[in-house]
Amino acid sequence: MNLFALLDQAAARFGDRGAVYCGERRVVTWAGLRERALRLAGSLQGAPGTRIAVASENRPEIVELMFGIWAAEFVYVPINYKLHPREMADIVVDSGAAQVFASPKIAARLDLDVPVETVGGESYEQWFRTEPAAAPDTDPAALAWLFYTSGTTGRSKGAMLSHRNLMAMTVAHLADFDAPDQDCSLVHGAPMSHGSGLYIPPYVLRGARQVIPESGAFDPGEFLDLCEHHPGCSAFLAPTMVQRLVATGRDRPRHLRTVVYGGGPMYVDSLKKAMTAFGPIFTQLYGQGEAPMTITGLRRADHLCADDAILGSVGYARSGVDVAVVREDGTPAAIGEIGEIVCCGDVVMSGYWNNPAATAATLRGGWLHTGDMGSFDDRGYLTLRDRSKDVVISGGSNIYPREVEEVLIEHPGVTEACVVGAPDEEWGEVVVAFIVGTADPAELDAHLLTRIARFKRPKRYEFLDELPKNSYGKVLKRALREQLAQ
Repeated sequence: MNLFALLDQAAARFGDRGAVYCGERRVVTWAGLRERALRLAGSLQGAPGTRIAVASENRPEIVELMFGIWAAEFVYVPINYKLHPREMADIVVDSGAAQVFASPKIAARLDLDVPVETVGGESYEQWFRTEPAAAPDTDPAALAWLFYTSGTTGRSKGAMLSHRNLMAMTVAHLADFDAPDQDCSLVHGAPMSHGSGLYIPPYVLRGARQVIPESGAFDPGEFLDLCEHHPGCSAFLAPTMVQRLVATGRDRPRHLRTVVYGGGPMYVDSLKKAMTAFGPIFTQLYGQGEAPMTITGLRRADHLCADDAILGSVGYARSGVDVAVVREDGTPAAIGEIGEIVCCGDVVMSGYWNNPAATAATLRGGWLHTGDMGSFDDRGYLTLRDRSKDVVISGGSNIYPREVEEVLIEHPGVTEACVVGAPDEEWGEVVVAFIVGTADPAELDAHLLTRIARFKRPKRYEFLDELPKNSYGKVLKRALREQLAQ
């Protein structure tokens, strides 16, 4: 099944109902969305390649681009709009994208060797003036989405997600977390290029309207206002976004029914404050781009308990997914023993695009090796303990230390650099850079802004005479974390 079938079914059942909204304004009906997706597919089928990149802040057009690309039996390659233009260009080159659709704000920043269409306006509308393509009939194993995650080597890796992978994710969401219908809404507060965008398929399947804030981003007041206006609102939000909602001091909007949080740590105290403010509307997911949004989850009923160990866990295995914790030799860890979290199921990617070495290292013995460390308790709840890949998750975004370190080392005033994450009440974690050298923080900030995205910059710098190392010369990041804790 091609994922376009979800839109096909929604258009047949709810044709004249609103499908996509910008703020409170209806943009298109389900029948109109289907028509535009098929017309876009008709235009795309003459393109020289099958990967199509989309780089934009949240906009209504993303929904028609997504389903139009799938209707053409092409591959959707969304790009995080917060990335540096150089990082965006790397993804376009690596994916071999034949065409890029970009918002006006992003298009002005791109310098690429492939065509860039600015979304909105007369030129963009030309893509919808061809004859509509026939509805596709695609092998479920065919590639549907290249999900780019930052790599620990500093290079992005494209997780290859098939139509089957995303259908498994869709079914698991409807089985585990939410049961929307045509009188419900999905409000896109988080970026549609990754977290929130992955939830488009299940809500399209049920005919729930897609609501995009006019700001194109997350503004707590705007988000809460939309949940007062639109019926049956659900949303995926990073923990820092939930905390910003609580900080408004406003009551729960009358139509806010479900918040799925994930993408970073949520402290138990912060979670309790959120539940006091908005009630029992929360569910939590643990997943990766390699198993999109779907490894384990803490359901709404779990949040009603008074057990901090449960509230601090990431819940049970999701529907259709097997999850285990293993030792270094691959044998199962005992209850309470910390090991690497692995999973398998139809939701797991087929591998990394053009990266067989990384694929072989991550997919072993039929299991996805997450690189995350955790343990099960005797009730079956999984708790994350550490991340062997050293990823820093700040405000729901993954930041890999090595890519920041490599840019820092390029500065002539830096002899050595080591980046770690430090716990933070608002952001979950923040980036801290330990520096050996003579550069000052202002110089380093200016240098980083020419090379990487703003959100990856360290929140603070610590200057040392030397970095702690073991006998093999490897930097002891644990010692640096302990220093921060003290």
